[in-house]
Amino acid sequence: MKRDRVYHPILRPRRGEFTALAHLSVDEADRVVPIVELEPDGVVLPLVRELRPHVRALAVDFGDVPEATAGPEPLAERMAGLGLAMTPVLRPHESGPRLAAHGRAARLHRHGAVLRMRPHTDAANPAEADAVTERLLRSAALDPCEVDLLIDLAETACLSHATEVEDRARRVLRWARGAPWRSVSVASGAMPPNLDDLPTDRPVALGRLDARVWERLGEPDLGYADYGVTSPVRRRGVQPHRQLPTLRYTTEREWWIYRWARRGGRSDDRCHDLCRTLVTSPQWPSAGARFSWGDAEIAKRARTARGAGSSASWIAWSTSHHIAHVLRTLPDGG
Repeated sequence: MKRDRVYHPILRPRRGEFTALAHLSVDEADRVVPIVELEPDGVVLPLVRELRPHVRALAVDFGDVPEATAGPEPLAERMAGLGLAMTPVLRPHESGPRLAAHGRAARLHRHGAVLRMRPHTDAANPAEADAVTERLLRSAALDPCEVDLLIDLAETACLSHATEVEDRARRVLRWARGAPWRSVSVASGAMPPNLDDLPTDRPVALGRLDARVWERLGEPDLGYADYGVTSPVRRRGVQPHRQLPTLRYTTEREWWIYRWARRGGRSDDRCHDLCRTLVTSPQWPSAGARFSWGDAEIAKRARTARGAGSSASWIAWSTSHHIAHVLRTLPDGG
């Protein structure tokens, strides 16, 4: 089993996440290939244009895009024109024609594909997994050696659930060793879908159970993926509301959630107070503002009350710090 030498954050096609990607350093860009889950309208190109040269390749998941709309090939061609490689993501529920289009997109960019398998929903046992993957590869006309297998364990909700997820992952990894995949990675996510009920005006620690599952698997050749600082559970039909300044700050074992209502009035003042609290906390890295672009933005707001940003800004700063933290804790391959 070969390990993927890059980090695969699974991200939504939103301004905040793409802003963080657009500020990757040159070294980070070599080690990050995001997986972007397209929304049903499939609109992503305006955001993609901002990524070069900060992102070299982008894995694109069309799983939620209706098959009657434009598929992967038009986007692949336009991304090629931007000098950005597209890696299509194969999903078990997609039709033969959609999978064939993924295969053509993979050959256009010569960047292979990702096969994203959710064992809890896509296959109940090794025989079913064999049948599913055989259909996907045959329909896309791809060999396993051209494909990165992503075992997506989805939500890791609590400690007891983390044990169940770990056991499931071990069973799937035993099955995965039976094929010459280009690489094998495991993804899961533990961020709650809703932070509105958390206390405000003080940092709250949430366990990074997804990272702990990967660490406990102890597989030297296993690649790493996660859901960044967001939840794998999508909140559909939620009415938008004005959010409090919120940062999701990654450390080795926890996310520290800062939600700030203190000082009332202007969002600028609340964000300023939040950032001042963070940069004087034990969670602030020794490298300080040099740790990532996001940390530099947080440090800037700690110095002045001007420019609180928006919910997209807070996700961008949090995602930037998270990516930098993950890359510092993963083996760099070689």
